Amino acid sequence: MLWLLVLNHYQTILNYFDNRSTNASAESFNAKIKAFRSKFRGVRNVEFFLFRLTN
Repeated sequence: MLWLLVLNHYQTILNYFDNRSTNASAESFNAKIKAFRSKFRGVRNVEFFLFRLTN
């Protein structure tokens, strides 16, 4: 079972050891989007939504 997981994600695993790169920044941005959405419970103005996410 573990070997299947490794086979499916071997490139990502090697990336970490080669470049010390992770997806932490993407996870952080995703958490920011989720927090914003839960706080405002739906946004109708997409431009405002994107503005608030980036500022």
